[in-house]
Amino acid sequence: MNIHKIAIIGGGNLGSAIAKGLIHTSSISAASVFVTRRRAQLLAALSQLGITTGSDNLAAVKEADIVFLAVKPYQMQEVLQEVTPALAPKAIIISLATGIDNKQLLELSGGQHPVFRAMPNTAVAIGQSMTCISGMNASEEQTEVVQSLFEKLGSVQIIPEELMAGATVLAACGIAFALRFIRAATQGGIEIGFGSELALKIASQTVKGAAHLLIEGDSHPEAEIDKVTTPRGITISGLNEMEHQGFSSSLIKGLMTSFQKIENGKK
Repeated sequence: MNIHKIAIIGGGNLGSAIAKGLIHTSSISAASVFVTRRRAQLLAALSQLGITTGSDNLAAVKEADIVFLAVKPYQMQEVLQEVTPALAPKAIIISLATGIDNKQLLELSGGQHPVFRAMPNTAVAIGQSMTCISGMNASEEQTEVVQSLFEKLGSVQIIPEELMAGATVLAACGIAFALRFIRAATQGGIEIGFGSELALKIASQTVKGAAHLLIEGDSHPEAEIDKVTTPRGITISGLNEMEHQGFSSSLIKGLMTSFQKIENGKK
């Protein structure tokens, strides 16, 4: 399947990040991406990149091969009712909304199109997202198209739909949790004598290196921790103090709190 046009309905943070990622990391031209937002003037930065922008959702989806729905869950029904009559027969719908399952998407879009839920994170803008996807009413070829599209934007994992709420917390919310760690490490670095910019650079690269050890080395966190924790050493002393203060516990509780909020929103 050749992709000639991509529509992104909802040019907020995530929708805009996907648009930037697509034109920077794939062969898709900026002119073939159409991003909409009610206040289209807020899309000026995308326009400067050559991306087509506006507030007309029908114009955006007309003849689009891929239609991203990057809107709030409460807006989904209204948006699908508006755009479904204008969708191309072979259009693939990809929802980025939390809490709207594929069965609902299929019903709201008339049951004629393949639908996918996708949960990337904002690192999609630089081609470093972790994206989880699940589909319904889709052929193997259509699934491969969606997977290939997101592979240009980072790592992709196809998962059962019942895990999508968890993927939202671990990948999408998770990037904020990781950034908060980097921010805290930076503040600690300032307190022990570094300037803020240098502390941030050191903390950021250290986290990047730690992630690469696991991804490229196919290693386990504890195995890598053991390599730098010597008897009576400074690393183990710091780690133990963090655990005494509830480091791992508070992170797990934060993940569970975010997850419960999604689950409670379904009721």
